[in-house]
Amino acid sequence: MNIYVGNLAYGVTQDDLREAFGAYGQVESANLITDKFTGDSKGFAFVEMPNNSEADAAIKALNETPLKGRPMRVNQAKPRSDRPSRGSAQRW
Repeated sequence: MNIYVGNLAYGVTQDDLREAFGAYGQVESANLITDKFTGDSKGFAFVEMPNNSEADAAIKALNETPLKGRPMRVNQAKPRSDRPSRGSAQRW
């Protein structure tokens, strides 16, 4: 299951995410989203956990819990096709 993790403190690392989610099961990947020009964190990440029951347990346990001083927002990531487009207003 792909998990969205938002409202992250800028000091959070991929290793911090692996450790937090690893307490609930196997973590396949932790991808911290960074600015392509500065390399700074954008404050959100995606964590992939192959076992859905472990992923659900992690979501329930970690949502709204603090990591490095900020409460994380944790939920199942939505597929790209389900998200609204960003500012692509139809032009005539």
